[in-house]
Amino acid sequence: MRLNDCLTPAATAIRRKAASSRELRSNLRASWGDGVAFGGMVGFGETYLAAFVLAAGLGELTAGLVGSVPLIAGGVMQMVSPLLIRRLHSHKRWVVLCALVQAAVFAPLGYAAWQGSISAPAVLILATLYWASGLATGPAWNTWIGTLVPPGVRPRFFALRTRASQAAVFLAFLAGGITLQLAGGGPHLMTAYAALFAIAGGCRLVSAWYLYRHTEPSPMPASMRNISWRELLGQLRSGNGGRLLLYLVAVQAAVQVSGPYFTPFMFRKLELNYGEYVALIGVAYLAKVIALPWWGSMAHKVGAQRLLWIGGAGIAPVAAAWMVSGNLAWLLTVQVLSGVAWAAYELAFFLLFFEAIAPEERTSMLTLYNLINTAAWVAGALGGGAILFLTDASHAGYLIVFAASSFFRALALLLLARLPAIEAEGEEIGLRTLSVRPNAASLDAPVLPSLPSQAE
Repeated sequence: MRLNDCLTPAATAIRRKAASSRELRSNLRASWGDGVAFGGMVGFGETYLAAFVLAAGLGELTAGLVGSVPLIAGGVMQMVSPLLIRRLHSHKRWVVLCALVQAAVFAPLGYAAWQGSISAPAVLILATLYWASGLATGPAWNTWIGTLVPPGVRPRFFALRTRASQAAVFLAFLAGGITLQLAGGGPHLMTAYAALFAIAGGCRLVSAWYLYRHTEPSPMPASMRNISWRELLGQLRSGNGGRLLLYLVAVQAAVQVSGPYFTPFMFRKLELNYGEYVALIGVAYLAKVIALPWWGSMAHKVGAQRLLWIGGAGIAPVAAAWMVSGNLAWLLTVQVLSGVAWAAYELAFFLLFFEAIAPEERTSMLTLYNLINTAAWVAGALGGGAILFLTDASHAGYLIVFAASSFFRALALLLLARLPAIEAEGEEIGLRTLSVRPNAASLDAPVLPSLPSQAE
């Protein structure tokens, strides 16, 4: 006779509860480890890709486009990922597979840095693979993690996980910048880039290992609906989500007119060193991270819609502020203000956009949001690139790009004025930092289970 056969029903229930508690703690630790390791990859790797392109001598336009155009591949991959997930019969398998592919991208990048050269088509292809494999995991990961973290612990857990991941991004970015500064501008610089890409790939492998350690009690959750594109677009047309999404498209396109070109401007026109470059990006990201919880509290008092107005108006002038002076103290001030404004904008937008969408439909809506968002990134980047191409990437050309970006950001506020009143519960939400950008417009994705109406 087995021991389990001798247990009373009460004792069996206690054992099952204890086992379930151990499994939950294991999943939470694994998710925490994944978030920290993923943050390390972002800080050591993708954040320095544009600077690497410049160091490899590929030119300012290529450096700008490599951080923007490849993103559309990720948006497109999300359209086909539901079909591939059904073929694999598992969200976990899909997420782990994509994580391994993303980690593998750093191998040829590191080798190219070690050799000291890479072609423009090669770096664009590698960046495309990076974003295709990275963004393709987003909706699947949100669905999967929502089955593992109980509603009662979601707000606190995802808030702490977000901060740990953000700390990893910041510390990795800081360590990478110090490494490049110490390497100097000689032959050791490309060796330093090779080391950074190797560490970034290793971080993503650790992330994939932690993802593999997660359990998957519901490989294909019955509560999740696969909604057709026609139905999703119909919901957007009939509700407030469509107007919000239109505002997002306008803002992101306006932001990306200048966004991808701050790095070449800093290195080629302002002739900053890596220490100054890291300082400017680091203070903006740090200001954004610190401001997020504070804006979450403010959203309770003033409402998410008013917070969106504060953020939308705040991000409008920051690009044009770079036209005023190249003084480092001035630019640091601009970056801090930019980070605070972007924190308000992103938090308010996510709270409002997903408020009116049923929880079981949010994963499908996130897929549509990411596709439209990345398309706006590419459209804006191509517009800014065209201006620089026509002006031979001159200093005056960059100033035109910055002015145009701020003008169109301000113009987008007219779309926000057409938005009717929306009630949304305001509080801090979980975020995944996918990329850090020089003007604080980092690419962040919401953790859907952390949204207020899903955390009850």
